Amino acid sequence: MMPLPETLFGEACARLPLFDGLSDEAIDRLAAGGFGRGLLTAALRARLRKAGLADMGALARATPAELMAVRKIGPVRVLTIRAHVLGELARRVPGARAAHDGEATDRRRLDRLRALPAGPLPLVGTVAERFGPPGPTWADLASMRRAEAIRALGIAAADLDAIVSALVLTLLPDPPRSLPVAAMREEDTAPETRAGRVCAELQRARDREWEAAAPATGASPSGGRRRS
Repeated sequence: MMPLPETLFGEACARLPLFDGLSDEAIDRLAAGGFGRGLLTAALRARLRKAGLADMGALARATPAELMAVRKIGPVRVLTIRAHVLGELARRVPGARAAHDGEATDRRRLDRLRALPAGPLPLVGTVAERFGPPGPTWADLASMRRAEAIRALGIAAADLDAIVSALVLTLLPDPPRSLPVAAMREEDTAPETRAGRVCAELQRARDREWEAAAPATGASPSGGRRRS
């Protein structure tokens, strides 16, 4: 099941690929099948091709936002496309259905956010109290609706877009090392802005996660070379 679009998590997922963690081999198998059988109408398939989405491999890597930019494709048809690609994937890759259905994908993404404590964010007292002494995780914040998050963080609606962008980059399968304070509008990027502090805290939490997961002899999150 797709997340509710009005939550920050739903907004972020609309900008993430339909499927996470597919191997190149799995993508190639999907692409070799074209669109498969019975996907939408010939006219809609033609529109997908015109948009550069010429096979199921491309559809698997597309985001809901990219698909909905194609004329006559809305949220219901995005779900139809995902179910179709999942069915074809399950035929070609053993265990794919259980690993990549909508609920499993959402669960992986939320687990990733739950591993990142939100830290000392500028939450109003009533919201901070709701999460108790441990404080909220990024999954807790991502579950908020826009209006609730604006009240909780005390920021403008435009600044919240930067936080959603931070969630998107954090949830990408291979997230960039730099999170998007830079993605904010130029006039909003000053370190003292509240949204800037929120994004910076998310970047620090993501860096800590990478450092903890990195092998002792591996490259550092900043891209340093292995030690001999």
